[in-house]
Amino acid sequence: MTLYHARILDTPDDPFTGAGLRADDDGGLLVVDGAIIERGSFAQLRARHPAENVVDLTDGVLLPGFVDTHVHYPQIRAIGGLGLPLLDWLEQCALPEEARLADVDYAYTIAREFVAALIDAGTTTALVFGSHFAKAVDALFEAAADIGLRITSGQVVSDRLLRHDLHTLPIIAYDEGRSLGERWHGVGRARYAVIPRFSLSCSNDLLDACASLHRDIEGSWVTTHINENPAEIIAVRELCQSPSYLDSYDRHKLVDPRTVLAHNVHPTYGELVRLAATGASVAHCPTSNAALGSGLFPLDRHLAAGVRVALGSDVGAGTGPSLFKEGLQAYFVQQLRGSDGVPLSGVHLLYLATAAGAAALELDDQIGDLSPGKRFDAMWLQPDDGGTLHRVLRHANGADDALAKIFALATPSDVASVWIDGVAVGSSRSAGQVGAA
Repeated sequence: MTLYHARILDTPDDPFTGAGLRADDDGGLLVVDGAIIERGSFAQLRARHPAENVVDLTDGVLLPGFVDTHVHYPQIRAIGGLGLPLLDWLEQCALPEEARLADVDYAYTIAREFVAALIDAGTTTALVFGSHFAKAVDALFEAAADIGLRITSGQVVSDRLLRHDLHTLPIIAYDEGRSLGERWHGVGRARYAVIPRFSLSCSNDLLDACASLHRDIEGSWVTTHINENPAEIIAVRELCQSPSYLDSYDRHKLVDPRTVLAHNVHPTYGELVRLAATGASVAHCPTSNAALGSGLFPLDRHLAAGVRVALGSDVGAGTGPSLFKEGLQAYFVQQLRGSDGVPLSGVHLLYLATAAGAAALELDDQIGDLSPGKRFDAMWLQPDDGGTLHRVLRHANGADDALAKIFALATPSDVASVWIDGVAVGSSRSAGQVGAA
């Protein structure tokens, strides 16, 4: 048993339906074999468990681990390709880098960099766009398993419009995906996702193969892109001869409760109704949408339709793996939408970065907040003494104000320690700074 003593902030209930922040300023968590057994005031827990080891985290804030619902592993070195719309950015920045993962040694290097970057940012769970190359997907799953990351991922497939070295055939896509699923799905903390890159680059036969793979790997996920850029949407409707972008997937039986669609910046009313009816989720990626000039996300319309929304970093069109940054950008987007924007507080941002992502990935029975019965997936935020975040937190007007300041200012350099299933997995700073008493 380990007793953690900390200022604990989390969002077990949905603030978009009126719930508030749960804050324990002098809280305690009793963790046994990676599970949270008790939560309450530290004094009460210490009185009940006087002999247990205490980890002192009071010089900082303890938050649930982040859940990133859309991020591209092969693009970790492609961050910062500014000044281009989506399709040009893909051709000039992303796809050349993705093609390099045909080199297995290079893929292993990128996989390790990618997983380390997520952990450094406080992300403990991620839905990841894998590689077009099966061996590179193996490299990702191996790197995630080595460090303990909760990961849902798979092979990305396309058979048209992209560069030819990223194309496949439907039968090969199915066979390689089935083999990867047999190796990794349900092994440790890994799950398999079927990933057509987007319907613009996937023929009907390839999307049918994806549907077969999703059906045959029980409990698998589907993730892809939708309604990101106006030019892309027009191209999809024309090439796919589809009344809507969503229909280009839905008619192939690729939209269900285990589907997470990235972006959806420009949805139709009918698409939102259908997404809500199927139980599919949307990954909101605000820095990517801003960097590529894709548009301002209509959160109000998603909420009104009952569509589940969580946050994604969308590295590498996004500007880094930190969901603190994505949360802040999500706030900016809603501010810029004026009267159509949804007023967001730090509480909403924490929910979108944690519990909402856990629900979208059907992991909310295990993670997403720091309640008894959940796994201890957490980060300890400990700003450097004398830095701006450290100074403003000292003068915060309560927990809600402190959380707003955290999302305004925090970066991966403020993440001092990260745990997955109760095991310290490292961060951008040494876990040795955690004190025991």
